[in-house]
Amino acid sequence: MTTRTHVFAATALGLTLALSLAGPARAQSRDQIRAVGSSTVFPFTTAVAEAFGKGGRFKTPVVESTGTGGGLKLFCAGVGPAHPDIANASRRIKKSEIDQCAANGVTTMTELKIGYDGIALASSRKAAPVSLSTVLLWKALAKEVPVNGALVANPYKLWSDIDPALPKAAIEVLGPPPTSGTRDTFNELAMLEGCKKVAEVAKAVPDEKARERACMTIREDGAYVEAGENDNLIVQKLTANPNAFGVFGYSYLDQNRDTLQSAKMDGMELTAETVAAGQYELARPLYVYVKNAHAGVIPGIREFIGEYTSERALGDDGYLVDKGLIPEPKALREAARVLAVNLTPLQF
Repeated sequence: MTTRTHVFAATALGLTLALSLAGPARAQSRDQIRAVGSSTVFPFTTAVAEAFGKGGRFKTPVVESTGTGGGLKLFCAGVGPAHPDIANASRRIKKSEIDQCAANGVTTMTELKIGYDGIALASSRKAAPVSLSTVLLWKALAKEVPVNGALVANPYKLWSDIDPALPKAAIEVLGPPPTSGTRDTFNELAMLEGCKKVAEVAKAVPDEKARERACMTIREDGAYVEAGENDNLIVQKLTANPNAFGVFGYSYLDQNRDTLQSAKMDGMELTAETVAAGQYELARPLYVYVKNAHAGVIPGIREFIGEYTSERALGDDGYLVDKGLIPEPKALREAARVLAVNLTPLQF
């Protein structure tokens, strides 16, 4: 038996003992799967939980929207009934989070890439359609931008200050907080990539690490408004304010197309097809992480993952596609399904 297997067996045994000693009330509170994490992945995991619960064998899992960072922090806090079984993530888990998990006894987990998402820069359909770019976004939202060879506090107040072709409206972008995986992805794919295309930044900040920090630092003067982890709240605010833009996943745009539209990004529309083809710049994979030590102890974990990876859920015509998920090609789905249902440990 390998060292990894010994560690897994010991962890699982410890969890079993913890549950058996917890008393009837404590055990009763954990006869349901508990999932936490990304607000973007939340509607997908919720849909799977509802379908799973209707099967009648197990209780419907409890799914909480805590943000990717917050969810992984809870997930990595320990093993046992007090800690969640599953973490939803709109970015891949970080090495630092893997280390934090290990430090708290979470030594094995399974990673499932459920499909893809595109980040929308959405606005009300009452507003005129616009075409943006990562460069324009960076100039609109960066804390500092280059002026006369040096980085200075962002002077742009209106979109038209950056480009006369854009609306003469105040820059107002409603988006997720730093704990969100969507914010992490937006920083990397929009802010950092847009900044790299502005040659004056490299001249003003020669040090690469300092330049990267400057590129991904968002202004705090009201142009960017942290709207929490509730994407539905952003949708409501955009409907009320046609001049504002919102940052959230494709699924929320897809479910609100009657009231919202998405800006083109460098001339490319946000659609399932452009994301799947790799043509839309702000696209990203979505993940679910499973705590292996809880399988066989918390009822239904393997079966839940079986439902999540089934073709009726993740397939081209699956119910998650109806929710806005952009699926992987069938061959990749099938390979991922085998790894997931066997709870193959993540090798980071």
